[in-house]
Amino acid sequence: MKKLSGVRAPHRKHTATMQPEMLPVPSEVRIPMSMHSGKPANPVVDVGDHVKVGQLIGEAVGNVSSPVHASVSGTVKSIDDYDNLTGEKAVSITIASDGLQTVYERLAPPSVTNLDEFLTAIKDSGVVGLGGAGYPTAPKLTFKENVKLDYILINGAECETYLTSDTRTMVDDAEDVWEGAQLIKKYINPENIIVCIEDNKPEPIAKMKALFKGEGMSVRVLPSLYPQGERKVLVYNVTGRIVPEGGRLHDVGCTVINCTTVAVLAKYIRTGMPLVSRCVTVDGSGVRTPKNIIAPIGTPIRELFDYCGGLKEDTKKIIMGGTMMGISVPSVDMPVVKVTNCVLALSAAEAQTPVPTACIKCGRCIEKCPMNLMPSFIETAYELKKTDLLRQYKVNLCAECGCCAYLCPAKRPLAQVMTLSKRMLWGE
Repeated sequence: MKKLSGVRAPHRKHTATMQPEMLPVPSEVRIPMSMHSGKPANPVVDVGDHVKVGQLIGEAVGNVSSPVHASVSGTVKSIDDYDNLTGEKAVSITIASDGLQTVYERLAPPSVTNLDEFLTAIKDSGVVGLGGAGYPTAPKLTFKENVKLDYILINGAECETYLTSDTRTMVDDAEDVWEGAQLIKKYINPENIIVCIEDNKPEPIAKMKALFKGEGMSVRVLPSLYPQGERKVLVYNVTGRIVPEGGRLHDVGCTVINCTTVAVLAKYIRTGMPLVSRCVTVDGSGVRTPKNIIAPIGTPIRELFDYCGGLKEDTKKIIMGGTMMGISVPSVDMPVVKVTNCVLALSAAEAQTPVPTACIKCGRCIEKCPMNLMPSFIETAYELKKTDLLRQYKVNLCAECGCCAYLCPAKRPLAQVMTLSKRMLWGE
């Protein structure tokens, strides 16, 4: 195996020991129908309908999609378009809360006695990749008959700066992670299930090691090196296997599933309550009192900041996600969605966009790229619009982790260039 690559980004896990607090029920929620990879859900309620917590409001469309459920009880106020984080129009359902959080009376634990029922339950739960990827979990755990699954890696790395919501899952909901893993072992039957945790998380390591022992179940403690939690990086660092360009994890007998996803799956099969809330880390230099907060999906992030004492006067930028791969949001009215694990408020000093200078050919971006790419070469090919070179330099292997831009002494916008380069190829 080659030497591990990546960067030692500051941890800033200020909220790692803070148990999540339950946010008061918001007055209204805006729930998008597209909070996952694949096709958006299709609304199955109308304006004026009264809905309850856990009730289906958007049905999945096709194999790669995910259903959406009401996170509050109340009245459907509107069904309309809104601009999501990528600037695209997406249908959303706004529910005016009645403050009662009445649970939908038809909810019941699903019957799970075989693989088909297990996969159906996963789909019905609405669970997706909760580490941020958002890929629906049911198709991720659906394998062709000829696939030999050697490893399921439960991802508890949480390598991004500030994030601690997965840490709290492994501490507060450790039994749910174990229960979900047992269900996966029973119905998917991989050779090995390994919980992967960075070495800067002693409490989760102790919790998981106490549970994950025995044949085919273990914990792997990994160096704290960003982007340790990226799926292809994790597969390589744990198993030594390389996912080929254009290939899937299944091709090398592996798959990766987030630890909170596993816990939510277990809770659904035990209780029948689908995914309707998220534990969100609220932190950053612009936050007065950082916390972990459990919020209904669709809650405006403004209410999370208000619960944490409001924003400081010099707050300049709001990010959903971590500082390396998070997305800057245009408004504090943006809703918490299924993949929201963190919201950050950054001061003007932290949010200052650096002025790029000429590349000095230092090679740091090449040395530390976890995918073994040459970002500076890719940038030149992009500027020259040489798509043949972009293919030659394997830009589609880029994980868009941002290590190259983070290390660049010339402050080149390499992370943005990687994304734009891939879009240039897709455009062809």
